[in-house]
Amino acid sequence: MRGEAVLGLGGTIDYELHWDAGALEAAAAATGIASLAEAPPAVIDSERALVLSLLHHLRAGTGGEHFVASADVIEAFAARFGYRTTLGGTPVRAALAMSALGVGSTVHLVSIDDDVRRLLPPDVEYLCSAVEDSTDPHLIVQFPAGARIRLAGEEVVAPAANRLIYPCDLPNARLVLSDRLPEALAGARVFLISGLNSIQQPAILQERLAQLRDAVRSLPSDAVVLYEDAAYHVPAFAAEVHAGLAPVLDVFSLNEDELTTAVGRPVDLRDAVAVAAAVREVAERLGVPAVVLHTRFFATAYGEDAERLRSFLEGGVAVSAARYALGDGATRAEVERLWSAGPRSTTGVAVASRLAQLGPFAAVPALDLADVAHPTTIGLGDSFVGGAVAALVGVPV
Repeated sequence: MRGEAVLGLGGTIDYELHWDAGALEAAAAATGIASLAEAPPAVIDSERALVLSLLHHLRAGTGGEHFVASADVIEAFAARFGYRTTLGGTPVRAALAMSALGVGSTVHLVSIDDDVRRLLPPDVEYLCSAVEDSTDPHLIVQFPAGARIRLAGEEVVAPAANRLIYPCDLPNARLVLSDRLPEALAGARVFLISGLNSIQQPAILQERLAQLRDAVRSLPSDAVVLYEDAAYHVPAFAAEVHAGLAPVLDVFSLNEDELTTAVGRPVDLRDAVAVAAAVREVAERLGVPAVVLHTRFFATAYGEDAERLRSFLEGGVAVSAARYALGDGATRAEVERLWSAGPRSTTGVAVASRLAQLGPFAAVPALDLADVAHPTTIGLGDSFVGGAVAALVGVPV
């Protein structure tokens, strides 16, 4: 089943920090940050800018992704903490989640090194556009709800757990496509498109969009083209990507932060009417057959055939919940046990029920995992994709 799902477009090497409030306090003191009166930096070009950005996100309880100008900044900050090296990127983490379910796949990579070769499971094949090895780290910070950081002038408290990604990755910024991609797509049932958010040059973006529109012509006529949204390093590029790919997409998927960006306003996830209006706005703007929104409370699909995506939603919610509660490598048995026994989010149940009354929505409540002591917050959207794609190739949870 490896060739049935082709997951692109780039993977990463991640430095996953071990959370250490004391180390972050020391970094703030060393870089002269006494309070958050200063606005978040527009450019992450120093360790001070990175710490300031992180603290602003922590105070708001929000996730995000911001390009770092130099790998030296990442290395200096990571040296203050303990960390482990893992594989990242939406297609690779989705492939890892699928592998744990017993479902193989093919990933498209734009960079590779010995860590990638060592850490990819045997049932994950890859094609790679790189002509030589390179290591281009992504710094991953996961902070818990209630985390307290004492600065000289104030105390910063996280209202919710979340994750932050700080990459310095030129191969993903170029996102060169392999000449073998059309061949790989020829027998695929699902093609995942992600990673275009890393591009920072207009000419490169337009070239990749044209190449992708050509590549999807190699897919069988009944294949599903799935786009997973992300935080764009150049925010203006998001609208170009959405419009440029919409004609070839079957499913446009995004999370709650990306929905807020897409509609340009906060969306109260507890208000089904507000959620429905925002999702409908995205769907009408793009003209795609289905829009999928995955959040901490529920996942929903909107479109005339939305109900056909119910197993897609269930697979995504189940696998992302298992990652949140159990971390890396949750087995199919563990996913199924958690999914069958876990309590559902009260908010998710209420919103899902109401959405069904507001139009062609299919909705699945998330699990209530408030009691998880040490949640994993990185890769939840990627794991959602993995569970959802597994369902699309006929292996639902």
